[in-house]
Amino acid sequence: MATARKKTTDGQTTTPQLEELRKEQVKKRSPVDPSHILDKAIYQLWDTINDLDQIQPERVEHYRVSIFGSSRIRSGDPIYEQAKKLSFELARMGVDIVTGGGPGLMEAANSGAIEGQEGQGDRHSRSFGLAIHLPFESDANPFVNKVFRHRTFFSRLHHFIRLSSAFIVLPGGIGTALELFMVWQLLQVKHVTAHPLILVGTMWTGLMDWINEVMITRGLASPQDMNVISVVSSYEEAIPIIRASYERYIQEKTHADEGTDSRGA
Repeated sequence: MATARKKTTDGQTTTPQLEELRKEQVKKRSPVDPSHILDKAIYQLWDTINDLDQIQPERVEHYRVSIFGSSRIRSGDPIYEQAKKLSFELARMGVDIVTGGGPGLMEAANSGAIEGQEGQGDRHSRSFGLAIHLPFESDANPFVNKVFRHRTFFSRLHHFIRLSSAFIVLPGGIGTALELFMVWQLLQVKHVTAHPLILVGTMWTGLMDWINEVMITRGLASPQDMNVISVVSSYEEAIPIIRASYERYIQEKTHADEGTDSRGA
């Protein structure tokens, strides 16, 4: 006797045996894990970013200094005024200033940069703010020429690295420490080279002592890792380090431009 066949609602021909097989297949089919799909998509996105990151210009067109520091130090504090004077002097030099775009020492640095821009003529510097979306920091400070808004600290840190030729770390908390150690590690493994990293202020002395006494002594870091960083007690001492780096940049840019002109002649 022939097996009875019938049509399903979607037009498939089926039998009791086929129906049973389909049910078994559905049971064996593993459920889709949304987190796995999300992780895969994010990884593919970062893989694309890493590929694009390999496309580097022969030389940067602007010398920029990122200034890191606390958002909690307000106007009237001596450190706030020092941050403002530091940024003013660097802007007068013709250097662009990059900060996190928030309040506190970031505001001081952007404010000093705006004041330092006056009367520069062709050497006009700019002030950037890489703002982060936080519940207690909604807007960038008003002293930036251009704001870039980030939703994650990861993309923001990456942007700091791509924009900057030097880094100055003023007194700060956990966020400032995150930025410091990110840059320090990139210099340590030579993913970034010839970029000054300067720590300003007496608060960093204890950290350096601890690293020397614990990390270096136990072999958890190498003595040469300390050579990629400069620790100074005041902002005035940071300026000659940046000036020397900036002058090297100008010389290299001039030689590169001359080489381009001679090849095009």
